[in-house]
Amino acid sequence: MSDSIIIIPTYNEKENIEKIIRAIFALPKAFHILIVDDGSPDGTAKIVKQLQKEFPKALHLIERTGKLGLGTAYIAGFKWVLEYDYNYIFEMDADFSHPVPKLMELYAACAEKGFDVAIGSRYVGNVVNVVNWPMGRVLMSHYASKYVRFITGLKITDTTAGFVCYRREVLKTIDFDKIRFKGYAFQIEMKFTAHKCGFKLTEVPIVFVNRAEGTSKMSGGIFSEALFGVIRLKIGSWFRTYPQKRY
Repeated sequence: MSDSIIIIPTYNEKENIEKIIRAIFALPKAFHILIVDDGSPDGTAKIVKQLQKEFPKALHLIERTGKLGLGTAYIAGFKWVLEYDYNYIFEMDADFSHPVPKLMELYAACAEKGFDVAIGSRYVGNVVNVVNWPMGRVLMSHYASKYVRFITGLKITDTTAGFVCYRREVLKTIDFDKIRFKGYAFQIEMKFTAHKCGFKLTEVPIVFVNRAEGTSKMSGGIFSEALFGVIRLKIGSWFRTYPQKRY
C-alpha cells in the first residue's frame, strides 16, 4: 500500500496514457494512480483496463459518461481517494506537460517540509518556464496569473497550475459542494479555498512542456472563466465562513 495517489483526468489520451502510467510506476517511490476518464471515444479507458491486469493493486479507474469538466473529474477522484488511507493526493495531466520526476519534490514538500499544498509552478521567480507554447499563450497565462494574484491576494505565482500535491487533511476540510468552477478556474478556487482555510501553500519550480501527442483541451473560454470567475470568487469569500485547519 502506498501513502500517495495521483489523480489523472483523461479525455482522448490514448497516445499518452500507457507511457505516463509506466513512467510514474518507474519512480523510486511507490505511487498509486487513479484515472478518471470522461468517456473517451478513443479507447483510453480500455488501455487502462488492460494495464490494471499488470498493476492490479496500484492502478485504479473511474469511468464517467461524457465530458463533465475538469473540476468535477477531480472532485470525483478526491471523494474516491478519501475512502482509502492515502495521505498525499496529487493532481497531474496525462500528456507529460508536468515532469514526472518532480512528483518526488512535491511529495517531499508536504511529507518532509511541513507544507499542506505543494504546487508545481511555471512562474517561480518571475521566470516563465514553459516549452513549446506560442508566445501569445505564454503571455496570456503569465499575466492572467498575475491578475488572479492581485484580485485574490494569493502569494503563489502560478495560480492556475494543475500539478499539485495535497495533504489528506486539506481535502477533508474543503467542502466540495461549495466548489463552483468546472474548468481550469477550478484550480484557482481550490488554492484560494485552501489558503482561506489556513493551510500552508508552497511552490516547486518546474519546466512545463506543451504536449507532444494528443489534442490540447485549452480554449479561450477557459481563460474567460478564470478571469471573470475570480472576481465572483473574491466577493463571495466576503460572505462565507471557511472551515479552518485543525492541526
